[in-house]
Amino acid sequence: MSWIVLIIAGVLEAVWATALGRSEGFTKLWPTVVFAVALVASMGGLAFALRDIPTGTGYAVWVGIGATLTVVWAMVTGAESVSLVKVLLVLGLVACIVGLKLVSD
Repeated sequence: MSWIVLIIAGVLEAVWATALGRSEGFTKLWPTVVFAVALVASMGGLAFALRDIPTGTGYAVWVGIGATLTVVWAMVTGAESVSLVKVLLVLGLVACIVGLKLVSD
């Protein structure tokens, strides 16, 4: 159950990171609201998951999921350019996240 919550919290990290960028310094209401709600939910999920998952592993997986999804979303929406090197680096990040899950206690 903790791993599922951690994955959901990682997805919410990508949501709040994207909303933070779109809030333009908290000057836009709805992106700011999405940021705040997703941030609280993401941190709550991380805190819940870290009761059973080692802190280093859990935090690295949480950040990795959030970073990966944020970059992929930016590429899909055209906010960031796509290149072979970027795609390979993101795939490497995903491989490391999966590796941490596989070697965790």
